[in-house]
Amino acid sequence: MTVLVTGGAGYIGSHMVLELLDAGERVVVLDDLSTGFRWAVPPEAPLIVGDFGDAALVGELLRRYEVDAIIHFAAKIVVPESVANPLLYYENNTAKARSLLAEAVRAGVPHFIFSSTAAVYGEPKASPVTEDAPTSPINPYGRSKLMVEWMLADVAAAHSLNYTALRYFNVAGADPKGRSGQSTPNATHLIKVAVQAALGRRQGMDVFGTDYPTHDGSCLRDYIHVTDLVRAHMDALRRLRAGGGSITCNVGYGRGYSVLEVIDTVKRVSDVDFEVRLAGRRAGDPASIVASNERIRRELGWEPRHDDLQEIVRQALDWERGLEARLSG
Repeated sequence: MTVLVTGGAGYIGSHMVLELLDAGERVVVLDDLSTGFRWAVPPEAPLIVGDFGDAALVGELLRRYEVDAIIHFAAKIVVPESVANPLLYYENNTAKARSLLAEAVRAGVPHFIFSSTAAVYGEPKASPVTEDAPTSPINPYGRSKLMVEWMLADVAAAHSLNYTALRYFNVAGADPKGRSGQSTPNATHLIKVAVQAALGRRQGMDVFGTDYPTHDGSCLRDYIHVTDLVRAHMDALRRLRAGGGSITCNVGYGRGYSVLEVIDTVKRVSDVDFEVRLAGRRAGDPASIVASNERIRRELGWEPRHDDLQEIVRQALDWERGLEARLSG
Protein backbone atom coordinates (compact mmCIF):
# COMPACT_ATOMS: atom_id res chain seq x y z
CA MET A 1 0.00 0.00 0.00
CA THR A 2 1.25 3.45 -0.93
CA VAL A 3 -0.06 6.93 -0.14
CA LEU A 4 0.08 9.53 -2.91
CA VAL A 5 0.54 13.04 -1.48
CA THR A 6 -0.21 15.81 -3.97
CA GLY A 7 1.54 19.05 -3.06
CA GLY A 8 3.90 17.07 -0.83
CA ALA A 9 6.79 19.49 -1.35
CA GLY A 10 4.81 22.41 0.08
CA TYR A 11 4.23 23.64 3.61
CA ILE A 12 1.53 21.30 4.91
CA GLY A 13 2.26 18.53 2.42
CA SER A 14 5.90 18.19 3.47
CA HIS A 15 4.82 17.80 7.11
CA MET A 16 2.35 15.12 5.98
CA VAL A 17 5.10 13.21 4.19
CA LEU A 18 7.25 13.29 7.34
CA GLU A 19 4.35 12.05 9.47
CA LEU A 20 3.61 9.21 7.04
CA LEU A 21 7.24 8.13 6.87
CA ASP A 22 7.54 8.29 10.66
CA ALA A 23 4.58 5.87 10.77
CA GLY A 24 6.28 3.44 8.38
CA GLU A 25 4.07 4.22 5.37
CA ARG A 26 5.19 4.03 1.75
CA VAL A 27 4.80 7.48 0.18
CA VAL A 28 5.04 8.99 -3.29
CA VAL A 29 4.88 12.77 -3.81
CA LEU A 30 3.45 14.62 -6.80
CA ASP A 31 4.28 18.34 -6.88
CA ASP A 32 4.88 20.87 -9.65
CA LEU A 33 7.30 22.81 -7.37
CA SER A 34 5.51 26.10 -8.12
CA THR A 35 5.49 26.84 -4.39
CA GLY A 36 7.16 23.71 -2.99
CA PHE A 37 10.82 22.72 -2.67
CA ARG A 38 12.73 19.58 -3.64
CA TRP A 39 14.68 19.65 -0.38
CA ALA A 40 11.43 19.54 1.61
CA VAL A 41 10.79 15.97 0.44
CA PRO A 42 12.86 13.30 2.25
CA PRO A 43 14.79 10.92 -0.02
CA GLU A 44 12.69 7.98 1.19
CA ALA A 45 9.69 9.41 -0.68
CA PRO A 46 9.96 9.47 -4.49
CA LEU A 47 9.22 12.97 -5.81
CA ILE A 48 7.47 13.16 -9.17
CA VAL A 49 7.58 16.69 -10.59
CA GLY A 50 4.33 17.26 -12.42
CA ASP A 51 0.78 18.58 -12.40
CA PHE A 52 -1.94 16.77 -10.45
CA GLY A 53 -4.29 17.70 -13.29
CA ASP A 54 -2.23 15.64 -15.76
CA ALA A 55 -4.52 12.63 -16.06
CA ALA A 56 -2.03 10.39 -17.87
CA LEU A 57 0.70 11.07 -15.31
CA VAL A 58 -1.61 10.57 -12.32
CA GLY A 59 -3.06 7.35 -13.74
CA GLU A 60 0.41 5.94 -14.34
CA LEU A 61 1.54 6.83 -10.80
CA LEU A 62 -1.51 5.27 -9.18
CA ARG A 63 -0.88 1.99 -10.98
CA ARG A 64 2.92 1.92 -10.73
CA TYR A 65 3.00 2.58 -6.98
CA GLU A 66 -0.16 0.59 -6.15
CA VAL A 67 -1.69 3.58 -4.40
CA ASP A 68 -4.47 2.81 -1.92
CA ALA A 69 -4.92 6.35 -0.58
CA ILE A 70 -4.60 9.88 -1.95
CA ILE A 71 -4.03 12.83 0.36
CA HIS A 72 -4.71 15.89 -1.75
CA PHE A 73 -3.07 19.18 -0.71
CA ALA A 74 -2.11 20.78 -4.03
CA ALA A 75 -4.10 24.00 -4.45
CA LYS A 76 -3.94 27.75 -4.69
CA ILE A 77 -4.84 29.33 -1.34
CA VAL A 78 -4.57 33.15 -1.44
CA VAL A 79 -8.03 34.66 -0.87
CA PRO A 80 -7.40 38.13 -2.41
CA GLU A 81 -5.82 36.49 -5.47
CA SER A 82 -8.90 34.30 -5.85
CA VAL A 83 -11.09 37.42 -5.87
CA ALA A 84 -8.90 39.06 -8.51
CA ASN A 85 -8.46 35.92 -10.65
CA PRO A 86 -11.34 33.52 -9.96
CA LEU A 87 -10.92 31.45 -13.12
CA LEU A 88 -7.38 30.53 -12.05
CA TYR A 89 -8.79 29.10 -8.82
CA TYR A 90 -11.64 27.23 -10.49
CA GLU A 91 -9.16 25.74 -12.96
CA ASN A 92 -6.50 24.75 -10.43
CA ASN A 93 -8.53 23.87 -7.36
CA THR A 94 -11.73 22.51 -8.91
CA ALA A 95 -11.26 21.37 -12.50
CA LYS A 96 -7.93 19.65 -11.81
CA ALA A 97 -9.39 18.00 -8.69
CA ARG A 98 -12.12 16.57 -10.92
CA SER A 99 -9.41 15.05 -13.13
CA LEU A 100 -7.60 13.63 -10.09
CA LEU A 101 -10.81 12.06 -8.81
CA ALA A 102 -11.54 10.53 -12.20
CA GLU A 103 -8.15 8.83 -12.22
CA ALA A 104 -8.67 7.63 -8.64
CA VAL A 105 -11.95 6.01 -9.66
CA ARG A 106 -10.40 4.52 -12.80
CA ALA A 107 -7.55 2.99 -10.77
CA GLY A 108 -9.85 1.74 -8.00
CA VAL A 109 -8.25 3.83 -5.24
CA PRO A 110 -10.49 3.29 -2.19
CA HIS A 111 -9.46 6.18 0.09
CA PHE A 112 -9.24 9.93 -0.51
CA ILE A 113 -8.41 12.65 2.04
CA PHE A 114 -9.11 16.19 0.92
CA SER A 115 -7.57 19.43 2.16
CA SER A 116 -10.64 21.64 2.44
CA THR A 117 -11.03 24.93 4.28
CA ALA A 118 -13.06 26.87 6.82
CA ALA A 119 -13.62 29.37 3.99
CA VAL A 120 -16.53 27.17 2.86
CA TYR A 121 -18.57 28.65 5.73
CA GLY A 122 -18.18 32.27 4.66
CA GLU A 123 -19.47 34.45 7.52
CA PRO A 124 -20.85 31.86 9.98
CA LYS A 125 -23.83 32.87 12.09
CA ALA A 126 -22.60 31.00 15.19
CA SER A 127 -19.22 30.51 16.85
CA PRO A 128 -17.71 28.01 17.14
CA VAL A 129 -18.97 26.82 13.76
CA THR A 130 -20.02 23.17 13.37
CA GLU A 131 -19.81 21.05 10.24
CA ASP A 132 -23.60 21.19 9.92
CA ALA A 133 -23.60 24.97 9.58
CA PRO A 134 -24.66 26.35 6.19
CA THR A 135 -21.87 26.59 3.63
CA SER A 136 -21.90 30.03 2.05
CA PRO A 137 -18.37 30.99 0.97
CA ILE A 138 -17.76 34.66 0.27
CA ASN A 139 -14.76 34.28 -2.05
CA PRO A 140 -13.80 32.12 -5.05
CA TYR A 141 -11.18 30.27 -2.99
CA GLY A 142 -13.85 28.95 -0.63
CA ARG A 143 -16.22 28.17 -3.51
CA SER A 144 -13.51 26.29 -5.41
CA LYS A 145 -12.97 24.05 -2.37
CA LEU A 146 -16.66 23.55 -1.66
CA MET A 147 -17.19 22.36 -5.23
CA VAL A 148 -14.62 19.63 -4.61
CA GLU A 149 -16.48 18.58 -1.45
CA TRP A 150 -19.63 18.25 -3.57
CA MET A 151 -17.78 16.19 -6.16
CA LEU A 152 -16.40 13.90 -3.47
CA ALA A 153 -19.86 13.27 -2.04
CA ASP A 154 -21.26 12.41 -5.46
CA VAL A 155 -18.31 10.21 -6.42
CA ALA A 156 -18.48 8.33 -3.11
CA ALA A 157 -22.19 7.68 -3.69
CA ALA A 158 -21.52 6.29 -7.16
CA HIS A 159 -18.23 4.41 -6.72
CA SER A 160 -16.22 2.37 -4.23
CA LEU A 161 -14.37 5.35 -2.82
CA ASN A 162 -14.66 6.72 0.70
CA TYR A 163 -13.30 10.11 1.64
CA THR A 164 -12.53 12.44 4.51
CA ALA A 165 -12.79 16.18 3.88
CA LEU A 166 -10.89 18.15 6.51
CA ARG A 167 -11.87 21.80 6.80
CA TYR A 168 -8.72 23.56 7.95
CA PHE A 169 -8.74 26.67 10.04
CA ASN A 170 -5.52 28.78 10.14
CA VAL A 171 -2.45 26.56 9.92
CA ALA A 172 0.79 27.81 11.47
CA GLY A 173 4.03 26.72 13.14
CA ALA A 174 6.73 24.28 12.07
CA ASP A 175 7.82 20.71 12.66
CA PRO A 176 8.94 20.45 16.31
CA LYS A 177 12.03 18.52 15.14
CA GLY A 178 12.99 21.37 12.79
CA ARG A 179 12.64 19.32 9.60
CA SER A 180 10.11 21.49 7.77
CA GLY A 181 8.20 24.76 8.04
CA GLN A 182 6.55 27.54 6.05
CA SER A 183 9.18 28.30 3.40
CA THR A 184 7.38 30.19 0.63
CA PRO A 185 9.11 33.61 0.36
CA ASN A 186 5.98 35.67 -0.28
CA ALA A 187 3.53 33.66 1.83
CA THR A 188 0.56 35.60 3.15
CA HIS A 189 0.01 33.61 6.37
CA LEU A 190 -0.21 36.06 9.28
CA ILE A 191 2.29 34.36 11.58
CA LYS A 192 4.78 33.92 8.74
CA VAL A 193 4.50 37.62 7.85
CA ALA A 194 4.83 38.75 11.48
CA VAL A 195 7.84 36.50 12.09
CA GLN A 196 9.56 37.88 8.98
CA ALA A 197 8.88 41.42 10.22
CA ALA A 198 10.37 40.54 13.63
CA LEU A 199 13.51 39.20 11.95
CA GLY A 200 13.90 42.25 9.69
CA ARG A 201 13.04 40.41 6.48
CA ARG A 202 10.08 42.70 5.93
CA GLN A 203 9.82 46.42 6.65
CA GLY A 204 7.10 45.97 9.23
CA MET A 205 3.68 44.65 8.28
CA ASP A 206 0.10 45.71 7.54
CA VAL A 207 -3.07 44.86 9.43
CA PHE A 208 -5.94 44.68 6.96
CA GLY A 209 -9.03 46.01 8.71
CA THR A 210 -9.49 47.27 12.25
CA ASP A 211 -13.24 47.94 12.06
CA TYR A 212 -14.55 44.37 12.16
CA PRO A 213 -17.18 43.42 14.78
CA THR A 214 -14.58 41.77 17.06
CA HIS A 215 -13.23 42.75 20.49
CA ASP A 216 -10.34 44.77 19.03
CA GLY A 217 -11.60 45.40 15.49
CA SER A 218 -9.19 43.00 13.75
CA CYS A 219 -10.11 39.63 12.25
CA LEU A 220 -10.43 36.67 14.62
CA ARG A 221 -9.07 33.24 13.61
CA ASP A 222 -8.51 29.75 15.03
CA TYR A 223 -4.78 28.95 14.67
CA ILE A 224 -3.78 25.28 14.53
CA HIS A 225 -0.27 23.84 14.68
CA VAL A 226 0.70 22.15 11.41
CA THR A 227 1.78 18.97 13.23
CA ASP A 228 -1.64 18.61 14.89
CA LEU A 229 -3.17 19.14 11.45
CA VAL A 230 -1.23 16.36 9.74
CA ARG A 231 -1.94 14.03 12.65
CA ALA A 232 -5.62 14.59 11.90
CA HIS A 233 -4.92 13.23 8.41
CA MET A 234 -3.24 10.17 9.93
CA ASP A 235 -6.31 9.61 12.11
CA ALA A 236 -8.49 9.97 9.01
CA LEU A 237 -6.39 7.46 7.08
CA ARG A 238 -6.57 4.88 9.86
CA ARG A 239 -10.32 5.31 10.09
CA LEU A 240 -10.84 4.90 6.33
CA ARG A 241 -8.65 1.81 6.17
CA ALA A 242 -10.60 0.32 9.08
CA GLY A 243 -13.80 0.62 7.04
CA GLY A 244 -15.00 4.05 8.15
CA GLY A 245 -17.41 5.84 5.87
CA SER A 246 -17.09 9.24 4.26
CA ILE A 247 -17.04 12.20 6.64
CA THR A 248 -16.34 15.93 6.79
CA CYS A 249 -14.58 17.37 9.84
CA ASN A 250 -13.31 20.72 11.04
CA VAL A 251 -9.69 20.85 12.16
CA GLY A 252 -9.13 23.62 14.68
CA TYR A 253 -8.69 24.20 18.40
CA GLY A 254 -12.06 25.76 19.13
CA ARG A 255 -10.79 29.18 20.20
CA GLY A 256 -9.66 32.26 18.32
CA TYR A 257 -7.04 34.99 18.45
CA SER A 258 -7.30 38.34 16.73
CA VAL A 259 -4.73 39.61 14.26
CA LEU A 260 -3.55 42.17 16.81
CA GLU A 261 -3.24 39.50 19.53
CA VAL A 262 -1.12 37.32 17.23
CA ILE A 263 1.16 40.26 16.41
CA ASP A 264 1.57 41.05 20.12
CA THR A 265 2.50 37.40 20.74
CA VAL A 266 5.14 37.50 18.00
CA LYS A 267 6.57 40.69 19.50
CA ARG A 268 6.75 39.14 22.97
CA VAL A 269 8.29 35.85 21.84
CA SER A 270 10.81 37.53 19.51
CA ASP A 271 11.45 40.49 21.82
CA VAL A 272 11.27 42.79 18.77
CA ASP A 273 8.89 45.76 18.45
CA PHE A 274 8.47 46.01 14.67
CA GLU A 275 6.31 48.50 12.78
CA VAL A 276 2.62 47.66 12.34
CA ARG A 277 0.65 49.69 9.80
CA LEU A 278 -3.15 49.82 9.88
CA ALA A 279 -4.75 49.40 6.46
CA GLY A 280 -8.22 48.88 5.01
CA ARG A 281 -9.99 45.57 4.74
CA ARG A 282 -8.99 43.02 2.11
CA ALA A 283 -11.62 41.61 -0.22
CA GLY A 284 -13.05 38.26 0.85
CA ASP A 285 -11.97 38.22 4.52
CA PRO A 286 -14.62 37.12 7.05
CA ALA A 287 -14.57 38.89 10.42
CA SER A 288 -14.40 35.85 12.69
CA ILE A 289 -14.25 32.09 12.29
CA VAL A 290 -13.53 29.53 15.01
CA ALA A 291 -13.89 25.74 14.78
CA SER A 292 -16.07 23.36 16.67
CA ASN A 293 -13.88 20.25 16.91
CA GLU A 294 -16.30 17.89 18.66
CA ARG A 295 -16.84 15.75 15.55
CA ILE A 296 -13.17 15.14 14.77
CA ARG A 297 -12.45 14.25 18.38
CA ARG A 298 -15.38 11.86 18.52
CA GLU A 299 -15.18 10.24 15.07
CA LEU A 300 -11.43 10.26 14.39
CA GLY A 301 -10.13 10.16 17.97
CA TRP A 302 -8.04 13.25 17.25
CA GLU A 303 -6.39 14.96 20.21
CA PRO A 304 -4.36 18.17 19.78
CA ARG A 305 -0.88 18.25 21.31
CA HIS A 306 0.35 21.75 20.40
CA ASP A 307 -2.54 24.03 21.33
CA ASP A 308 -0.30 26.89 22.45
CA LEU A 309 0.04 30.10 20.43
CA GLN A 310 3.43 30.93 21.96
CA GLU A 311 4.79 27.49 21.02
CA ILE A 312 3.48 27.91 17.48
CA VAL A 313 5.14 31.32 17.18
CA ARG A 314 8.41 30.16 18.75
CA GLN A 315 8.75 27.25 16.31
CA ALA A 316 7.87 29.50 13.37
CA LEU A 317 10.60 31.91 14.49
CA ASP A 318 13.13 29.10 14.85
CA TRP A 319 12.29 27.81 11.38
CA GLU A 320 12.50 31.27 9.80
CA ARG A 321 15.90 31.94 11.40
CA GLY A 322 17.37 28.88 9.70
CA LEU A 323 15.52 29.23 6.43
CA GLU A 324 17.75 31.79 4.73
CA ALA A 325 20.78 29.51 4.92
CA ARG A 326 18.73 26.56 3.70
CA LEU A 327 17.36 28.43 0.69
CA SER A 328 20.73 29.93 -0.25
CA GLY A 329 22.46 26.57 0.18
